[in-house]
Amino acid sequence: VMVENIMRRLGLRQHELGRRLTREERHQLVQQAAAEVRRPTLFGELIIMIVYLPIITLTGVEGKMFRPMALVVLLALTGATLLTFTVVPALCALLLGGKVSEKEVFLIRWAKAIYRPIVEWAIRLRWGVSVAAVAVVAATLALATHVGSEFIPQLSEGALALQPTRMPSIALTTSAQMQERVESELLKEFPDEIAAIFSRTGTSEIVTDVCGPEISDTYMLLKPRHQWKKAKTQEELAEAMEAVVHHLPGQNYEFSQPIELRMNELIAGVRSDLAVKVYGDDLDTLMQYAAQIAEELRQVPGAADIKIEQLAGMPMITIDIDRAAVARYGLNVQDVQEVVEISLGGVTAGQVLEGDRRFELVVRMPEELRGDIAGIGKLPIPLPRREPESYAALTSHNLQSLRGQRADVAQPTAPAYIPLSSLAKIDITEGARQIRREDGKRRAVVQCNVRGRDLGGFVAEAQQRIEATLGKLPEGYWLGWGGQYENLVAARQRLLIVVPLALGLIFILLFAAFNSLRQALLVFTGVPLALTGGVLALWLRGIPFSISAAVGFIALSGVAVLNGLVMVGFINQLRRRGLGLHEAIVQGSLTRLRPVLMTALVASLGFIPMALATGTGAEVQRPLATVVVGGILSSTLLTLVVLPALYRLFEHRDSRNGAFEDSAVAARGCTPANAIPKRLESP
Repeated sequence: VMVENIMRRLGLRQHELGRRLTREERHQLVQQAAAEVRRPTLFGELIIMIVYLPIITLTGVEGKMFRPMALVVLLALTGATLLTFTVVPALCALLLGGKVSEKEVFLIRWAKAIYRPIVEWAIRLRWGVSVAAVAVVAATLALATHVGSEFIPQLSEGALALQPTRMPSIALTTSAQMQERVESELLKEFPDEIAAIFSRTGTSEIVTDVCGPEISDTYMLLKPRHQWKKAKTQEELAEAMEAVVHHLPGQNYEFSQPIELRMNELIAGVRSDLAVKVYGDDLDTLMQYAAQIAEELRQVPGAADIKIEQLAGMPMITIDIDRAAVARYGLNVQDVQEVVEISLGGVTAGQVLEGDRRFELVVRMPEELRGDIAGIGKLPIPLPRREPESYAALTSHNLQSLRGQRADVAQPTAPAYIPLSSLAKIDITEGARQIRREDGKRRAVVQCNVRGRDLGGFVAEAQQRIEATLGKLPEGYWLGWGGQYENLVAARQRLLIVVPLALGLIFILLFAAFNSLRQALLVFTGVPLALTGGVLALWLRGIPFSISAAVGFIALSGVAVLNGLVMVGFINQLRRRGLGLHEAIVQGSLTRLRPVLMTALVASLGFIPMALATGTGAEVQRPLATVVVGGILSSTLLTLVVLPALYRLFEHRDSRNGAFEDSAVAARGCTPANAIPKRLESP
């Protein structure tokens, strides 16, 4: 903007004088030209800096991804602003000493020839143009509801992670055999897609990643995509693999990516895109609600890899002691429990020494008996040693006679035992495999991945179906939505607070630049006009709204305000020089056509490679670049057409008064009268 205005002024002045400028004339003219755009340029740079402040407030994954970009932009703008006001004018004064002709390329002349009747038509039909602009913004808001939303676009890692889940009671050897069959089936069906496959079953050496033998983490390294024959995208490949392994019995499958799976688990506590959490006290009730939720999720288009967190299913031996039988034999419950504890759990009988190392020696039943209900039922429970009351009344003769008849009863001091099965009911039942708590409350989790649609739209539909099915939950039970959706909601709430504050600061700067509420509002209209193009670009490309797209919208609003600031500021300068309202609008729009187009083309061309990229990390760059390119194009077109019409509407009162009141000049100590050339003053 600075160089363009200096060259334009030098060329016009040389054309007026018909000769080259002297050094003093050139320096003075460069100073004047720099002063003309100093104020709007400074405020424009400050506005763009403020626009990036919301990005710095981002935390978590989105903050790690986009905060460095915002910091780089802020530092670059700071350096560019200093150079614009110091080095650039000095270099122009030194290097533009020869003949500077105000020449325009054919494209600019052609653009001005087309643009002039358009801007005059827009000024003449200003009410219709304004209403049409409002209608376009309203239609865009309606369209935005159909774009969809997600947290962060899914990155292609070049690998897939498959996690089969089996019955909790499965043995490690059986689980390993089933896993080998899964791997062999995948390698047989997808030789052109899988480069290598390996897995891990059970608990790893890292204690933070605790898994039972029923879970296997399978990692598949993929070949380059151009070698694939059974799928074109990674989503299609995952669906094809799921169809192959689905017929293997006794397993549930979840497809993801290695890094994505771990990141989801670290950030949200689950390994899937979405988690529906049911909180309450009773585990059976939680599992009933979880089963209903899983069934409803299966009916929502886009649902994949639905699974319920396994809270139950662990086989347990239950020993239900019959208190009446225990009392009948003169025992108490503690006596029975001690025998069971020693036999099954074991008791420390001593220590074993190996050098300076000590090991406890635990005595208990062999493993094959500990899992045998019949063997446990034969555990001998000692009866209390006591003589019957009838012995005291017996004479020695009678006692000797009785011993002769019933030898087995005549042993009052001999120990007596009774099997455990006579005192308790022993059975194998399903118990709780694990009890998960969150915020001090028990919970069950239904996990789900989303494929082929946006996460926000999927959750909205799922919430409606689940609410209609479950209705109002009993007191003490409630639902929570986690996973990537939880991060999306948190980031959206943060931006809903920070972005309005940034826009408010931008409006304050615009008011400070013009010292006019009307003109601040006039320039601020560029923000919604720019958003229309960004939303339309996302919709046309089928890209859902994400944090990446939100960053693009934030950056876009600054560029849109900058274009309007430069154009309105120059129109005000022309009016201060004595041009009429209509002529000033037309001339200012035509004069600022070139810098506005240059800004739009430079920004758009710079982001087009990002918008069309397909390499590693392109999934995150693509929404941001798409929003910026579409928004800059719409903002430029609408600014060049709508802004002149709105200016004519906003400033019609000053037109009837025959004078233009520049409050910025008045703020510097001048009156509106001495800011207008003498030839326009009334006698």
